[in-house]
Amino acid sequence: MSASGGKHSRMSLSSELIAARELLDFIDSSPSPYHAVATAAARLQSAGYREFDERAAWQVSPGDRGYVRRGGALIAFELGRLPPSDGGMLLVAAHTDSPGLRVKPRPEVDSAGCRQLGMEAYGGLLLHTWLDRELGLAGRITLASGRSELVKLTSPALRIPSLAIHLDREVNSRGLVVNPQTQLAPVLGLTTSDAPTLGGLLAKELSVTLGEAVAAEDVLGWDLAAFELAPGALIGHETALISAPRLDNLASCHAALCALLAEPNTRPETRVLALYDHEEVGSETASGAGSRFLLSLLERLAMSTPTPSHDAVSRALARSLLLSVDMAHATHPHYSNKHEPQHPIFLGRGPALKLHAGQSYASDGPGIAALDAVARRAGVETQRFVTRGDIRCGSTVGPITAARLALRTVDLGMPMLGMHSCRELAACADLPPLISLLTAFYRDVVVPPPRD
Repeated sequence: MSASGGKHSRMSLSSELIAARELLDFIDSSPSPYHAVATAAARLQSAGYREFDERAAWQVSPGDRGYVRRGGALIAFELGRLPPSDGGMLLVAAHTDSPGLRVKPRPEVDSAGCRQLGMEAYGGLLLHTWLDRELGLAGRITLASGRSELVKLTSPALRIPSLAIHLDREVNSRGLVVNPQTQLAPVLGLTTSDAPTLGGLLAKELSVTLGEAVAAEDVLGWDLAAFELAPGALIGHETALISAPRLDNLASCHAALCALLAEPNTRPETRVLALYDHEEVGSETASGAGSRFLLSLLERLAMSTPTPSHDAVSRALARSLLLSVDMAHATHPHYSNKHEPQHPIFLGRGPALKLHAGQSYASDGPGIAALDAVARRAGVETQRFVTRGDIRCGSTVGPITAARLALRTVDLGMPMLGMHSCRELAACADLPPLISLLTAFYRDVVVPPPRD
């Protein structure tokens, strides 16, 4: 249903704001992929899902609900009335990671009287947007005992200062170019005899969090990301806009989780939610879309019947459909010439279904038709995103999962501006329709046969 084909159907303003505030709560509690997984796991547990151990033997039966965690990735499932080989599967996938800055193994750098922390650029971030913001550190710490713990370090705050215009008079006319090696080390403090080390700060934070003494030398490994300390906010006229870090792609993770938990599964299909890590750096990791993580879980579910057949997995996948949910580019009011003129995408006009002839998005005609039929029944208007032919198209977990599993896939997402900035912008009005569409997908979709 085209966004231009009539007035956009909107929920009440108060409902939109409630949904947006719930999203902001999810984002603020998820400053790293590991925190996002912990937040999602807590919601799943509250809804009656139980955690499964990949190392253990599983016994599952119709109606069982569970999830598996692997670092910054999580896969949840709810079995349908029939075995997956006979009922098929309805899958939604998103990713927990966002472009940003990651802490180096030996981060302390002293320069010009300042103690700084060395950072690596992670993913295709807009480097300049990380300047002049108060930053914290969050992620996973591994101790000498082998135990891993989550950490969220908010004090002392870090900052990457810009160079004064007096020392670079042409910066506004020439443009700012930030060197990721030499100009992205945030200032931690001053170089003094008692200048803090990152290991010392982490040990102090963990000692408070765990209620037990942790020595700096016991902190042996970390997977830490910088994050903006300022929380997400609702801004604009009638607070119609969402300003927040990591909208790409925590907004999709949140919407997919809401859809999975919205109502019990009464269908023959098994429901699956896959929240991958490392999409922003190519997905070729043990917890990314290029791994066997999802396939391994689907194999377990498909072979869980008392007398499984050798082709149970293939039969299950042939009856299945995947929605790959990642944020979409809204048409930028300053740079409309960067967008395909026949396919404008507007904030507040509903989810965008993404297509690309070169298969950077995995959507095809039968998949689009199946999803749009669901959208029409749910009263959700959709848009169509196509990139300009002279600009290289981005991609996401959809084509990777489609190829890995030979699984029909539709790519879609919530429109936004400023993608891959330290802080991004979206419309409150687009969140409830996305949740409604994903909920209706789990409830109503008719899976097209693979021969179509």
